[in-house]
Amino acid sequence: MALSLYDTMAREKRPFVPKDPNRVTMYVCGPTVYNYAHIGNARPVVIFDVLFRLLRHAYGENAVIYAANVTDVDDKINKKAAEEGVAIDVITDRYLAIYNDDMATLGALRPTHQPRATQTMAEIIAMIGKLVANGSAYAAEGHVLFNTQAYADYGKLSRQPMDEMVAGARVDVAPYKQHPADFVLWKPSKANEPVWESPWGPGRPGWHIECSAMIEKTLGLPIDIHGGGIDLLFPHHENEMAQGVCAGHDHEVGYANYWMHNGFLNMAAEKMSKSLGNVALVHDLIQQAPGEALRWALLVGHYRAPLEWTGELIEQSKKALDRLYGALRRASEVEAEDVPPPAAFLAALEDDLNTPAAFAELFAMATKLETATGKGRGQAKGELLAAANLLGFLFGDPEDWFQAGVTDDLRERVDGLIAQRIEARAAKDWAAADRIRDELTALNIEVMDGPTGATWRIRESG
Repeated sequence: MALSLYDTMAREKRPFVPKDPNRVTMYVCGPTVYNYAHIGNARPVVIFDVLFRLLRHAYGENAVIYAANVTDVDDKINKKAAEEGVAIDVITDRYLAIYNDDMATLGALRPTHQPRATQTMAEIIAMIGKLVANGSAYAAEGHVLFNTQAYADYGKLSRQPMDEMVAGARVDVAPYKQHPADFVLWKPSKANEPVWESPWGPGRPGWHIECSAMIEKTLGLPIDIHGGGIDLLFPHHENEMAQGVCAGHDHEVGYANYWMHNGFLNMAAEKMSKSLGNVALVHDLIQQAPGEALRWALLVGHYRAPLEWTGELIEQSKKALDRLYGALRRASEVEAEDVPPPAAFLAALEDDLNTPAAFAELFAMATKLETATGKGRGQAKGELLAAANLLGFLFGDPEDWFQAGVTDDLRERVDGLIAQRIEARAAKDWAAADRIRDELTALNIEVMDGPTGATWRIRESG
Protein backbone atom coordinates (compact mmCIF):
# COMPACT_ATOMS: atom_id res chain seq x y z
CA MET A 1 0.00 0.00 0.00
CA ALA A 2 1.34 3.42 -0.97
CA LEU A 3 -0.58 5.42 1.62
CA SER A 4 0.95 8.74 2.62
CA LEU A 5 -0.47 11.00 5.33
CA TYR A 6 0.24 14.58 6.31
CA ASP A 7 1.85 14.47 9.76
CA THR A 8 1.30 17.63 11.78
CA MET A 9 4.44 16.98 13.81
CA ALA A 10 6.66 16.72 10.70
CA ARG A 11 4.66 19.37 8.76
CA GLU A 12 4.82 17.18 5.67
CA LYS A 13 3.33 14.09 4.05
CA ARG A 14 5.01 10.88 5.12
CA PRO A 15 4.63 7.31 3.85
CA PHE A 16 2.44 5.43 6.30
CA VAL A 17 4.25 2.52 7.93
CA PRO A 18 2.43 1.00 10.93
CA LYS A 19 4.50 -0.32 13.79
CA ASP A 20 2.67 -3.63 13.40
CA PRO A 21 0.70 -4.30 10.18
CA ASN A 22 -1.29 -6.93 12.06
CA ARG A 23 -2.45 -4.36 14.62
CA VAL A 24 -2.82 -0.87 13.17
CA THR A 25 -3.98 1.60 15.85
CA MET A 26 -5.84 4.89 15.48
CA TYR A 27 -7.31 7.21 18.10
CA VAL A 28 -9.57 10.18 17.40
CA CYS A 29 -10.89 12.59 20.01
CA GLY A 30 -14.64 12.05 20.31
CA PRO A 31 -17.63 13.95 21.70
CA THR A 32 -18.44 15.55 25.01
CA VAL A 33 -21.96 14.20 25.41
CA TYR A 34 -24.26 16.82 26.90
CA ASN A 35 -26.21 18.00 23.84
CA TYR A 36 -26.77 17.30 20.16
CA ALA A 37 -23.67 17.31 17.95
CA HIS A 38 -23.36 20.02 15.31
CA ILE A 39 -22.20 19.31 11.79
CA GLY A 40 -18.74 20.69 12.61
CA ASN A 41 -18.39 17.94 15.22
CA ALA A 42 -19.25 15.42 12.51
CA ARG A 43 -16.48 16.46 10.12
CA PRO A 44 -13.65 14.58 11.90
CA VAL A 45 -15.98 11.59 12.44
CA VAL A 46 -16.61 11.25 8.70
CA ILE A 47 -13.01 12.03 7.68
CA PHE A 48 -11.45 9.47 9.99
CA ASP A 49 -14.17 7.00 9.09
CA VAL A 50 -12.82 7.17 5.53
CA LEU A 51 -9.32 6.51 6.84
CA PHE A 52 -10.64 3.64 8.99
CA ARG A 53 -12.26 2.09 5.91
CA LEU A 54 -9.10 2.57 3.83
CA LEU A 55 -6.88 0.99 6.48
CA ARG A 56 -9.26 -1.97 6.82
CA HIS A 57 -9.19 -2.39 3.05
CA ALA A 58 -5.38 -2.46 3.10
CA TYR A 59 -4.61 -4.45 6.26
CA GLY A 60 -7.79 -6.42 6.88
CA GLU A 61 -10.86 -5.62 8.97
CA ASN A 62 -9.56 -7.39 12.08
CA ALA A 63 -6.13 -5.77 11.90
CA VAL A 64 -7.25 -2.17 12.46
CA ILE A 65 -8.13 -1.02 15.99
CA TYR A 66 -9.88 2.34 16.09
CA ALA A 67 -10.75 4.08 19.36
CA ALA A 68 -12.79 7.28 19.65
CA ASN A 69 -13.30 8.41 23.22
CA VAL A 70 -16.32 9.80 25.00
CA THR A 71 -15.91 12.64 27.49
CA ASP A 72 -18.66 11.90 29.99
CA VAL A 73 -17.64 14.10 32.92
CA ASP A 74 -17.32 17.82 32.28
CA ASP A 75 -18.56 21.20 33.53
CA LYS A 76 -21.23 21.37 30.79
CA ILE A 77 -22.43 17.86 31.57
CA ASN A 78 -22.57 18.72 35.28
CA LYS A 79 -24.58 21.86 34.52
CA LYS A 80 -27.06 19.99 32.35
CA ALA A 81 -27.51 17.26 34.96
CA ALA A 82 -28.06 19.85 37.70
CA GLU A 83 -30.66 21.66 35.58
CA GLU A 84 -32.58 18.42 35.05
CA GLY A 85 -31.98 17.13 38.59
CA VAL A 86 -30.51 13.83 37.39
CA ALA A 87 -27.22 11.96 37.60
CA ILE A 88 -24.65 12.73 34.92
CA ASP A 89 -24.95 9.29 33.33
CA VAL A 90 -28.60 10.01 32.51
CA ILE A 91 -27.40 12.93 30.40
CA THR A 92 -24.39 11.20 28.89
CA ASP A 93 -26.19 7.94 28.06
CA ARG A 94 -28.99 9.87 26.36
CA TYR A 95 -26.79 12.04 24.18
CA LEU A 96 -24.26 9.32 23.40
CA ALA A 97 -27.07 7.15 22.00
CA ILE A 98 -28.32 10.07 19.90
CA TYR A 99 -24.77 10.85 18.75
CA ASN A 100 -24.11 7.26 17.68
CA ASP A 101 -27.40 7.08 15.79
CA ASP A 102 -26.75 10.41 14.04
CA MET A 103 -23.21 9.45 13.03
CA ALA A 104 -24.48 6.11 11.70
CA THR A 105 -26.94 8.05 9.54
CA LEU A 106 -23.90 9.85 8.09
CA GLY A 107 -22.46 6.45 7.19
CA ALA A 108 -19.81 6.32 9.91
CA LEU A 109 -18.83 2.86 11.12
CA ARG A 110 -18.81 2.40 14.88
CA PRO A 111 -15.22 2.59 16.21
CA THR A 112 -13.70 -0.63 17.53
CA HIS A 113 -13.66 0.93 21.00
CA GLN A 114 -15.53 3.88 22.49
CA PRO A 115 -13.87 4.34 25.91
CA ARG A 116 -15.51 6.62 28.46
CA ALA A 117 -13.65 8.80 30.93
CA THR A 118 -15.74 7.69 33.90
CA GLN A 119 -14.85 4.06 33.14
CA THR A 120 -11.12 4.86 33.01
CA MET A 121 -10.78 6.57 36.37
CA ALA A 122 -8.37 4.03 37.90
CA GLU A 123 -6.03 4.38 34.92
CA ILE A 124 -6.28 8.17 35.02
CA ILE A 125 -5.32 8.25 38.71
CA ALA A 126 -2.48 5.78 38.10
CA MET A 127 -1.06 7.91 35.26
CA ILE A 128 -1.21 11.03 37.41
CA GLY A 129 0.61 9.10 40.13
CA LYS A 130 3.44 8.25 37.72
CA LEU A 131 3.77 11.91 36.72
CA VAL A 132 3.91 13.06 40.34
CA ALA A 133 6.43 10.36 41.25
CA ASN A 134 8.90 11.34 38.51
CA GLY A 135 8.60 15.09 39.03
CA SER A 136 6.52 15.82 35.93
CA ALA A 137 3.57 16.92 38.07
CA TYR A 138 2.99 18.37 41.51
CA ALA A 139 0.17 18.62 44.03
CA ALA A 140 -1.00 22.00 45.27
CA GLU A 141 -4.11 22.97 47.26
CA GLY A 142 -6.13 19.92 46.30
CA HIS A 143 -5.04 20.14 42.67
CA VAL A 144 -2.44 18.22 40.70
CA LEU A 145 -0.79 20.14 37.88
CA PHE A 146 1.48 19.11 35.04
CA ASN A 147 4.90 20.74 35.27
CA THR A 148 5.49 22.10 31.77
CA GLN A 149 9.03 23.11 32.70
CA ALA A 150 9.90 19.45 33.31
CA TYR A 151 9.23 18.61 29.65
CA ALA A 152 11.80 20.25 27.39
CA ASP A 153 9.78 19.54 24.21
CA TYR A 154 6.60 21.23 25.41
CA GLY A 155 5.27 23.12 22.38
CA LYS A 156 6.97 20.85 19.84
CA LEU A 157 3.71 19.67 18.29
CA SER A 158 1.98 23.05 17.93
CA ARG A 159 5.28 24.93 17.43
CA GLN A 160 4.25 27.89 19.53
CA PRO A 161 6.57 29.90 21.81
CA MET A 162 5.77 29.55 25.49
CA ASP A 163 4.42 33.11 25.87
CA GLU A 164 2.02 32.56 22.95
CA MET A 165 0.94 29.22 24.36
CA VAL A 166 0.12 30.79 27.70
CA ALA A 167 -1.90 33.54 26.02
CA GLY A 168 -3.58 31.17 23.56
CA ALA A 169 -4.64 28.73 26.24
CA ARG A 170 -6.30 31.50 28.28
CA VAL A 171 -4.98 29.70 31.35
CA ASP A 172 -6.06 30.46 34.86
CA VAL A 173 -2.99 31.98 36.50
CA ALA A 174 -3.71 30.58 39.95
CA PRO A 175 -1.33 31.30 42.86
CA TYR A 176 -0.58 27.60 43.37
CA LYS A 177 0.88 27.22 39.86
CA GLN A 178 4.64 27.02 39.52
CA HIS A 179 4.40 28.31 35.94
CA PRO A 180 1.45 30.00 34.15
CA ALA A 181 1.41 27.28 31.45
CA ASP A 182 1.06 24.41 33.94
CA PHE A 183 -2.30 22.71 33.50
CA VAL A 184 -4.63 20.71 35.72
CA LEU A 185 -4.51 16.94 35.92
CA TRP A 186 -6.76 16.64 38.97
CA LYS A 187 -9.00 19.17 40.68
CA PRO A 188 -11.41 19.28 43.62
CA SER A 189 -15.06 18.78 42.74
CA LYS A 190 -17.51 21.52 43.58
CA ALA A 191 -20.57 20.90 45.75
CA ASN A 192 -23.02 18.43 44.18
CA GLU A 193 -20.58 17.53 41.39
CA PRO A 194 -19.41 13.98 40.65
CA VAL A 195 -16.42 13.06 42.80
CA TRP A 196 -13.80 10.29 42.92
CA GLU A 197 -11.30 9.50 45.65
CA SER A 198 -7.60 9.95 44.89
CA PRO A 199 -4.28 10.21 46.75
CA TRP A 200 -4.54 14.00 46.40
CA GLY A 201 -8.06 14.30 47.76
CA PRO A 202 -11.56 13.85 46.38
CA GLY A 203 -12.14 15.37 42.96
CA ARG A 204 -12.19 14.67 39.25
CA PRO A 205 -9.69 14.70 36.38
CA GLY A 206 -8.79 17.45 33.98
CA TRP A 207 -9.76 17.01 30.34
CA HIS A 208 -6.31 16.34 28.84
CA ILE A 209 -5.28 13.49 31.12
CA GLU A 210 -8.44 11.57 30.25
CA CYS A 211 -7.41 11.02 26.63
CA SER A 212 -3.86 10.01 27.53
CA ALA A 213 -5.12 7.38 29.95
CA MET A 214 -7.82 6.10 27.59
CA ILE A 215 -5.31 5.70 24.76
CA GLU A 216 -2.90 3.76 26.96
CA LYS A 217 -5.67 1.52 28.35
CA THR A 218 -7.45 0.87 25.06
CA LEU A 219 -4.69 0.79 22.45
CA GLY A 220 -1.36 0.85 24.26
CA LEU A 221 1.37 3.35 23.48
CA PRO A 222 2.72 4.36 21.07
CA ILE A 223 -0.17 4.44 18.59
CA ASP A 224 0.08 4.72 14.84
CA ILE A 225 -2.33 7.60 14.20
CA HIS A 226 -3.82 10.28 16.42
CA GLY A 227 -6.53 12.40 14.81
CA GLY A 228 -8.84 15.28 15.59
CA GLY A 229 -9.84 18.80 14.61
CA ILE A 230 -7.22 21.51 14.19
CA ASP A 231 -8.78 23.31 17.18
CA LEU A 232 -7.46 20.49 19.39
CA LEU A 233 -3.83 20.91 18.32
CA PHE A 234 -3.25 23.29 21.22
CA PRO A 235 -3.67 22.95 24.08
CA HIS A 236 -5.32 19.51 24.06
CA HIS A 237 -3.01 17.45 21.86
CA GLU A 238 0.09 19.29 23.02
CA ASN A 239 -0.81 18.48 26.61
CA GLU A 240 -1.80 14.92 25.78
CA MET A 241 1.58 14.21 24.23
CA ALA A 242 3.46 15.85 27.10
CA GLN A 243 1.64 13.69 29.65
CA GLY A 244 2.03 10.49 27.67
CA VAL A 245 5.75 10.96 27.08
CA CYS A 246 6.47 11.94 30.68
CA ALA A 247 4.42 9.07 32.07
CA GLY A 248 7.02 6.65 30.79
CA HIS A 249 6.77 6.74 27.00
CA ASP A 250 10.08 8.38 26.20
CA HIS A 251 11.29 10.03 23.01
CA GLU A 252 12.65 6.79 21.60
CA VAL A 253 9.28 5.09 21.88
CA GLY A 254 7.08 8.09 21.13
CA TYR A 255 3.39 8.72 21.69
CA ALA A 256 1.78 8.85 18.22
CA ASN A 257 3.66 8.17 15.01
CA TYR A 258 1.33 10.31 12.87
CA TRP A 259 -0.67 13.33 14.03
CA MET A 260 -3.56 14.28 11.73
CA HIS A 261 -5.82 17.34 11.98
CA ASN A 262 -8.81 18.35 9.90
CA GLY A 263 -9.66 21.96 9.11
CA PHE A 264 -12.53 23.97 10.56
CA LEU A 265 -16.04 23.80 9.23
CA ASN A 266 -17.26 27.37 8.85
CA MET A 267 -20.68 28.95 8.56
CA ALA A 268 -20.90 32.52 7.21
CA ALA A 269 -17.08 32.72 7.27
CA GLU A 270 -17.01 31.96 11.01
CA LYS A 271 -15.92 28.79 12.76
CA MET A 272 -19.06 26.88 13.70
CA SER A 273 -19.43 26.65 17.47
CA LYS A 274 -22.16 26.48 20.07
CA SER A 275 -20.68 29.51 21.85
CA LEU A 276 -21.17 31.63 18.72
CA GLY A 277 -24.68 30.32 18.24
CA ASN A 278 -24.08 29.57 14.55
CA VAL A 279 -24.51 25.82 14.65
CA ALA A 280 -26.35 23.42 12.39
CA LEU A 281 -27.21 20.29 14.35
CA VAL A 282 -26.73 16.91 12.71
CA HIS A 283 -29.96 15.75 14.36
CA ASP A 284 -31.88 18.46 12.50
CA LEU A 285 -30.01 18.20 9.20
CA ILE A 286 -30.74 14.48 8.78
CA GLN A 287 -34.45 15.32 8.89
CA GLN A 288 -33.95 17.74 5.99
CA ALA A 289 -31.47 15.92 3.74
CA PRO A 290 -30.24 12.34 3.22
CA GLY A 291 -27.39 11.40 5.53
CA GLU A 292 -25.45 10.25 2.47
CA ALA A 293 -25.67 13.74 0.96
CA LEU A 294 -24.43 15.29 4.21
CA ARG A 295 -21.52 12.82 4.23
CA TRP A 296 -20.68 13.80 0.65
CA ALA A 297 -20.76 17.49 1.59
CA LEU A 298 -18.33 16.89 4.47
CA LEU A 299 -15.87 15.18 2.10
CA VAL A 300 -16.17 17.42 -0.94
CA GLY A 301 -13.12 19.48 0.08
CA HIS A 302 -9.73 18.25 1.24
CA TYR A 303 -9.87 17.36 4.92
CA ARG A 304 -7.05 19.71 5.92
CA ALA A 305 -8.70 22.74 4.31
CA PRO A 306 -11.50 24.81 5.87
CA LEU A 307 -14.98 23.97 4.57
CA GLU A 308 -17.81 26.48 4.13
CA TRP A 309 -21.12 24.91 5.13
CA THR A 310 -24.06 26.21 3.09
CA GLY A 311 -27.43 25.05 1.83
CA GLU A 312 -26.01 25.21 -1.67
CA LEU A 313 -23.28 22.73 -0.68
CA ILE A 314 -25.93 20.25 0.46
CA GLU A 315 -27.91 20.66 -2.78
CA GLN A 316 -24.77 20.18 -4.88
CA SER A 317 -23.99 17.04 -2.91
CA LYS A 318 -27.49 15.65 -3.54
CA LYS A 319 -27.06 16.27 -7.26
CA ALA A 320 -23.66 14.58 -7.29
CA LEU A 321 -25.21 11.48 -5.74
CA ASP A 322 -28.14 11.75 -8.19
CA ARG A 323 -25.58 11.37 -10.96
CA LEU A 324 -24.07 8.23 -9.43
CA TYR A 325 -27.33 6.62 -8.39
CA GLY A 326 -28.78 7.48 -11.80
CA ALA A 327 -25.99 5.56 -13.52
CA LEU A 328 -26.70 2.56 -11.27
CA ARG A 329 -30.44 2.75 -11.92
CA ARG A 330 -29.93 2.82 -15.67
CA ALA A 331 -27.79 -0.30 -15.28
CA SER A 332 -30.19 -2.06 -12.90
CA GLU A 333 -30.33 -5.17 -15.09
CA VAL A 334 -26.51 -5.54 -15.05
CA GLU A 335 -24.89 -7.97 -12.61
CA ALA A 336 -21.96 -6.21 -10.94
CA GLU A 337 -18.70 -8.12 -10.99
CA ASP A 338 -16.79 -8.66 -7.75
CA VAL A 339 -13.77 -6.49 -8.56
CA PRO A 340 -11.52 -4.21 -6.47
CA PRO A 341 -11.62 -0.41 -6.71
CA PRO A 342 -9.60 0.92 -9.67
CA ALA A 343 -5.97 1.85 -9.10
CA ALA A 344 -6.51 5.52 -9.98
CA PHE A 345 -9.22 5.81 -7.35
CA LEU A 346 -7.07 4.15 -4.68
CA ALA A 347 -4.13 6.38 -5.61
CA ALA A 348 -6.28 9.45 -4.94
CA LEU A 349 -7.31 8.24 -1.49
CA GLU A 350 -3.82 7.05 -0.64
CA ASP A 351 -2.51 10.55 -1.36
CA ASP A 352 -3.41 11.94 2.07
CA LEU A 353 -7.13 11.17 1.69
CA ASN A 354 -7.61 13.31 -1.41
CA THR A 355 -11.39 12.93 -1.50
CA PRO A 356 -11.96 15.60 -4.21
CA ALA A 357 -9.76 13.57 -6.58
CA ALA A 358 -11.47 10.35 -5.47
CA PHE A 359 -14.88 11.91 -6.23
CA ALA A 360 -13.66 12.83 -9.72
CA GLU A 361 -12.71 9.18 -10.23
CA LEU A 362 -16.23 8.10 -9.16
CA PHE A 363 -17.75 10.32 -11.86
CA ALA A 364 -15.34 8.87 -14.42
CA MET A 365 -16.46 5.38 -13.37
CA ALA A 366 -20.13 6.39 -13.72
CA THR A 367 -19.41 7.63 -17.25
CA LYS A 368 -17.62 4.37 -18.03
CA LEU A 369 -20.67 2.43 -16.83
CA GLU A 370 -22.99 4.53 -18.99
CA THR A 371 -20.89 4.02 -22.12
CA ALA A 372 -19.69 0.44 -21.63
CA THR A 373 -21.10 -2.40 -23.70
CA GLY A 374 -21.41 -6.13 -23.28
CA LYS A 375 -19.42 -7.75 -20.49
CA GLY A 376 -17.64 -4.47 -19.80
CA ARG A 377 -20.77 -3.14 -18.09
CA GLY A 378 -20.55 -5.71 -15.29
CA GLN A 379 -16.95 -4.80 -14.59
CA ALA A 380 -17.70 -1.07 -14.76
CA LYS A 381 -20.61 -1.42 -12.33
CA GLY A 382 -18.51 -3.51 -9.96
CA GLU A 383 -15.70 -0.97 -9.98
CA LEU A 384 -18.08 1.91 -9.25
CA LEU A 385 -19.71 0.07 -6.35
CA ALA A 386 -16.39 -1.13 -4.90
CA ALA A 387 -14.91 2.37 -4.96
CA ALA A 388 -18.01 4.14 -3.68
CA ASN A 389 -18.56 1.58 -0.92
CA LEU A 390 -14.97 2.08 0.25
CA LEU A 391 -15.83 5.77 0.71
CA GLY A 392 -19.11 4.93 2.44
CA PHE A 393 -21.48 5.61 -0.49
CA LEU A 394 -23.97 3.85 -2.79
CA PHE A 395 -25.07 1.14 -0.39
CA GLY A 396 -28.73 2.02 -1.01
CA ASP A 397 -31.14 0.98 -3.72
CA PRO A 398 -31.22 3.58 -6.55
CA GLU A 399 -35.03 3.61 -6.63
CA ASP A 400 -35.14 4.28 -2.89
CA TRP A 401 -32.65 7.14 -3.33
CA PHE A 402 -34.80 8.90 -5.90
CA GLN A 403 -37.99 8.35 -3.92
CA ALA A 404 -36.59 9.34 -0.53
CA GLY A 405 -39.11 11.16 1.61
CA VAL A 406 -42.10 9.89 -0.37
CA THR A 407 -45.06 8.84 1.78
CA ASP A 408 -46.75 5.49 1.26
CA ASP A 409 -49.95 7.24 0.13
CA LEU A 410 -48.11 9.28 -2.49
CA ARG A 411 -46.16 6.25 -3.70
CA GLU A 412 -49.38 4.26 -4.11
CA ARG A 413 -51.03 7.11 -6.00
CA VAL A 414 -48.05 7.66 -8.30
CA ASP A 415 -47.65 3.95 -9.04
CA GLY A 416 -51.36 3.82 -9.91
CA LEU A 417 -51.13 6.80 -12.24
CA ILE A 418 -48.08 5.36 -13.98
CA ALA A 419 -49.89 2.06 -14.49
CA GLN A 420 -52.84 3.97 -16.00
CA ARG A 421 -50.47 5.89 -18.25
CA ILE A 422 -48.86 2.66 -19.47
CA GLU A 423 -52.31 1.30 -20.34
CA ALA A 424 -53.23 4.53 -22.13
CA ARG A 425 -50.04 4.48 -24.16
CA ALA A 426 -50.55 0.82 -25.02
CA ALA A 427 -54.05 1.71 -26.28
CA LYS A 428 -52.57 4.71 -28.14
CA ASP A 429 -54.82 7.02 -26.14
CA TRP A 430 -52.29 9.83 -26.24
CA ALA A 431 -54.67 12.43 -24.81
CA ALA A 432 -55.23 10.31 -21.69
CA ALA A 433 -51.50 9.59 -21.40
CA ASP A 434 -50.72 13.31 -21.60
CA ARG A 435 -53.43 14.14 -19.06
CA ILE A 436 -51.99 11.60 -16.59
CA ARG A 437 -48.49 12.96 -17.15
CA ASP A 438 -49.76 16.48 -16.35
CA GLU A 439 -51.32 15.12 -13.15
CA LEU A 440 -47.99 13.58 -12.17
CA THR A 441 -46.23 16.86 -12.93
CA ALA A 442 -48.68 18.64 -10.64
CA LEU A 443 -47.64 16.20 -7.92
CA ASN A 444 -44.00 17.28 -8.54
CA ILE A 445 -43.22 13.86 -10.00
CA GLU A 446 -40.82 13.41 -12.89
CA VAL A 447 -41.36 10.29 -15.01
CA MET A 448 -38.45 8.76 -16.94
CA ASP A 449 -39.35 6.37 -19.75
CA GLY A 450 -36.68 3.79 -20.55
CA PRO A 451 -36.22 0.49 -22.36
CA THR A 452 -37.06 -1.46 -19.22
CA GLY A 453 -40.15 0.62 -18.36
CA ALA A 454 -41.02 3.84 -16.58
CA THR A 455 -39.35 5.03 -13.38
CA TRP A 456 -40.06 8.15 -11.38
CA ARG A 457 -38.63 10.54 -8.84
CA ILE A 458 -39.47 13.70 -6.97
CA ARG A 459 -38.71 16.62 -9.26
CA GLU A 460 -35.72 18.75 -8.26
CA SER A 461 -36.75 22.06 -6.68
CA GLY A 462 -35.52 25.29 -8.26
